[in-house]
Amino acid sequence: MAANHPHEPQCVACDRTGQQIPLIAFEYQNRKFWICPQHLPMLIHDPKTLTGRLPGAEGMEPAEHHD
Repeated sequence: MAANHPHEPQCVACDRTGQQIPLIAFEYQNRKFWICPQHLPMLIHDPKTLTGRLPGAEGMEPAEHHD
C-alpha cells in the first residue's frame, strides 16, 4: 500500500492514487470515494469484499445478471 497524502484520492480497494492508476469517482452515503478500473468489478459483482474499506459494504448485494 502506498504512503499517500491523507487527502489524495485513492482506490477504496487497493489504495493506489490517481498518480499510479486512473480512478473513477463515485458517491455513497453522501461521501465521495474512488475506485480503479481493476477493482470496479468487485464493487459491482462482490461488494462485500470491500467490508472495512467502504462503509456499509457488508450490507450490499451484488448486481443481478440478466445474461
